[in-house]
Amino acid sequence: MAEVTRTNAAALIPEDASRELLRGVAATNPLLQLARRLPDMSTAQRRTPVMSALATAYFVSGDTGLKQTTSVEWENKYIDAEELAVIVPIAEAVLDDAGYDMWAEIRPELVNALNYAINSAVLFGTNIPASWTTNMGAAGLLARATAASHVIDLSTQVAAGEDIYDVIMGASGTIALIEADGFMPTGHLAATSLRGTLRGLREKVYDGTTTVDGGAPIFARSMQEGGGYTLDGDPMYFTTDGSMAAGGALLFTGQWDQLVWAMRQDVTYKVLDQAVLQDGAGNILYNLAQQDMVALRVVMRLGFALPNPINRANQTANTRLAFSALVP
Repeated sequence: MAEVTRTNAAALIPEDASRELLRGVAATNPLLQLARRLPDMSTAQRRTPVMSALATAYFVSGDTGLKQTTSVEWENKYIDAEELAVIVPIAEAVLDDAGYDMWAEIRPELVNALNYAINSAVLFGTNIPASWTTNMGAAGLLARATAASHVIDLSTQVAAGEDIYDVIMGASGTIALIEADGFMPTGHLAATSLRGTLRGLREKVYDGTTTVDGGAPIFARSMQEGGGYTLDGDPMYFTTDGSMAAGGALLFTGQWDQLVWAMRQDVTYKVLDQAVLQDGAGNILYNLAQQDMVALRVVMRLGFALPNPINRANQTANTRLAFSALVP
């Protein structure tokens, strides 16, 4: 009785598969590129002291006036590594009949699945681990921005006569919300649907009676050149994994070094051929040995945190935030 063994299936996967997957996740996920990566974690939790009280300086009265003292305080913030995993079941018959590189077909989808899970959790709180909710101050960045009143509803502003340029770049736009709290935006993470809206933005022109749209496109120099998307000089990245569309936000703007992440365990994989795969209710989905199947299990462990250190522009933790969001 012919059998595709663990060794047979593993032969389809290159020896550097772990590094290949990690490179793919890091290279294709703009969230990981924008946020600040800390050194890899040696334990499941890392403690990071963050300043919670600022020093105060005083003018001295006269030549013999007393110089006053001040204190500086810190509090502990934590980053916890949580496990992220996916299993891909494959029928042995498919492996037997494959006339192409199956690893080349599977790897991009694994990368996309990992990126989608990370972005959905960090940005929107979808299936977010409890420790990340604690360390970020809310179930995802959108929830944290909502609590800090850093979310702008585009449709509401447009109905009130604002255009998207003002909503983002104006005196009370998404960028200004961050600056008012003492932070400087360093980049923007946007849904791909926003590209079309930005391509349609044109300079205002005076037609002799009123000022109307109709000038040169703001984001396109010519129809022959690729568009370089920046806002106020800071780069804009577009997610392609579908997480932004599913989460319902158009844009996140922020000082991204304030969002930190660290890797506890690089991507690892294992080929299973004797396991039973069950759902959360205990129902058997696949019995690999009985159904002539193998499965590729991919695991990684990483953590996210939003320390939100105090600054003099806004010393209230609940309203201080280095990020803002634009929702449809």
